[in-house]
Amino acid sequence: MSRLNSSSVVITGFGLVSPLGNDGQALWESLRQGKSGIGPIESLPTGALPVKSGSEVKDFTGAIEDYGPLDKGLQRAIKKNMKVMCREIEMGVAAAQKALVHSGLSEQRAPERCGCLFGCDYILTRPEEFADGLRNCREHAGGEFRVSDWPTEGLPKVNPLWLLKYLPNMPNSHVSIYNDFRGPNNAITVREASMNLSIAEAASIIQRGAADVMLVGATGTRIHPLRTTHVSLTERLASERPDRAEMSRPFDVSSDGMVVGEGAGALMLESLSHAQARGATIWGEVIGHGAAMVGPSAEGRDHIREAVRLAMQSALGNAGEMLPQAMHIHACGLSNPDVDASEALAINDVLDQQQLAGVHVTAAKSYFGNLGAGGSAVELISSLLALHHGELFPIRNLKRLAEQAKWTPASAGASPGGGFIHNSLTMQGQAACICIAAP
Repeated sequence: MSRLNSSSVVITGFGLVSPLGNDGQALWESLRQGKSGIGPIESLPTGALPVKSGSEVKDFTGAIEDYGPLDKGLQRAIKKNMKVMCREIEMGVAAAQKALVHSGLSEQRAPERCGCLFGCDYILTRPEEFADGLRNCREHAGGEFRVSDWPTEGLPKVNPLWLLKYLPNMPNSHVSIYNDFRGPNNAITVREASMNLSIAEAASIIQRGAADVMLVGATGTRIHPLRTTHVSLTERLASERPDRAEMSRPFDVSSDGMVVGEGAGALMLESLSHAQARGATIWGEVIGHGAAMVGPSAEGRDHIREAVRLAMQSALGNAGEMLPQAMHIHACGLSNPDVDASEALAINDVLDQQQLAGVHVTAAKSYFGNLGAGGSAVELISSLLALHHGELFPIRNLKRLAEQAKWTPASAGASPGGGFIHNSLTMQGQAACICIAAP
């Protein structure tokens, strides 16, 4: 603990909702056993969808029992507001409440010194919200839908609170209101990069003395009647396989696309002095963060490679001498072969030959695909658990490493080192990197 000082920002708890389980023990056992969360999609009728397989959270229904231990007052508050929470928001709130409990942060906290930052995707409305209105319009016009009928016949049948179920700032709003967090609050909507950007902002808030506690989380999905269709039109999806567990293959020469999934995760960040004063368990320290945005160009520049390189260099520079000598990299590992190649090259660019030979790289998306904004949160928790247990989990389905990767893929049981670097990125060229050291 000698490295920690008065400006340290530490992680004191976490919570999650994932295809591999909804608590740390279940997630870790799944990773250790090489269990995949990918299977047939059951929550949607797949007859009209371009994919049949995904990584669903099968044991999260949105019932109040899925939110973890809650006092009676909090149970009533959450149950009352379920009518204005879609599934993504429900998962995010549940992960946040679990992180709060896991951290052991008592109710005797100063509300004005506690804040919340939550990342998410833009949240799409489900078509069912408008079904009654459309049906009423057709009945009014003898089976025909006329747009001109919508204001009088359709709109009155739509729940007037429907929009609250899908606003991207609502996960943060619900969590802050339920827990009386009156400090800095914000919502970040940058797809897969949202969690790491939220951690960076939260750590900065604590370091400049604007808060003692920041609850940081992210939630997302790629399993949705409209989102799944949209993703299939704009990104490369993995081809169906007899063994669905083999579909997500980051950095393998045979990878052909990502797998859609859903999930959420949250971390409790605190100043070291605040955590020590209450005797909190410390899981890790945020020692560095960096971000970059490099858009596609007409010159054919590899914008993702450049964005990841800049984000990693910034995070490592920010960490400076606090960076452990031995650590692992948790890659984004989208399983899109072109994007993986860009990330692999970016890692090569940042690390010298000696570092490349010694660093181990893992990617939890090989176990559960792309959970949207929630994926980075679950991945960070996965690496925290690896530090805690003193062993790494390998990249699943990696049989032959892509030629662009000059680093060593993690093997089962390999040492996680004294910390890790976590990459997150979007197809649009947004990248964010976080450096975490073991306590």
